[in-house]
Amino acid sequence: MGRDHYLVPAGDGDATIEIKGSRFLGWVRRVDSEEEARAYVAQARRDFFDARHHCSAFVIGADGALQRSNDDGEPSGTAGAPMLEVLVRREVRDVVAVVTRWFGGTLLGAGGLVRAYSETTAAALDAAGVVRRERRVLVSVEVGHTDAGKVENELRSRGVEVTGVAYGAQTVRLDVAAWPDAVDSLREQVAVLTRGAGDLRVGESVWMP
Repeated sequence: MGRDHYLVPAGDGDATIEIKGSRFLGWVRRVDSEEEARAYVAQARRDFFDARHHCSAFVIGADGALQRSNDDGEPSGTAGAPMLEVLVRREVRDVVAVVTRWFGGTLLGAGGLVRAYSETTAAALDAAGVVRRERRVLVSVEVGHTDAGKVENELRSRGVEVTGVAYGAQTVRLDVAAWPDAVDSLREQVAVLTRGAGDLRVGESVWMP
């Protein structure tokens, strides 16, 4: 992912896979912190207390800096790590995946477990879908009433996202969510459209869907 965008789950995703009698229930959820991710793992233990394993993986942060996985009793590297690999390979962030396994009596072997946990995680992620989050800079543009309609229409026609319009006694404020590298261009556009009378103020940087 680029530095100005990344992917997150679009919603909740669940999937069930059965292999040689073992049942694997996977779920993917959007999370904003490690605490929230671990809470979902704890919830799986409560909801499915009769299962033998509750393996997990999560990736937190726009840069994916926080990554954790847990095999929860499965042979080392056969569950949590392949689950994490699916999330990393799909470039999804702010996500937790939990796969609960009910043992069916037949050993699957290391390769079988890796495939089972990978496939269950991928299926749950497919069910959730993904959306792109983009870094934007919040900008307020103040113009005179006579210029407001022209400026708003021109900005929208150029693909600039106008998030709000507020009419004051003397001026009109247009709230804009701009790409970080487009702020200077936006400033020039406003200056030209208002013959230098428009006032542009740059605010904070935020992540938006």
